[in-house]
Amino acid sequence: MLTRQLRELEDDGLVSRTVYPEVPPRVEYALTEAGESLWDIVGRLDAWGSWYRGHRKDQVRDEDRAATET
Repeated sequence: MLTRQLRELEDDGLVSRTVYPEVPPRVEYALTEAGESLWDIVGRLDAWGSWYRGHRKDQVRDEDRAATET
């Protein structure tokens, strides 16, 4: 699954793949310029995810509190 995702990212031009002729085989992936351009978006998604986790915790806590009060 990981290999398939990395290959798709490579096909889309977001990562580059370097294969080293070693034993055992070694492959390195790096972000391309297009991949690097996504850092701002990834940072915003991470911030939203942190906010949402806190938001859901508050909702669950409020629901639990309401259930125990009735």
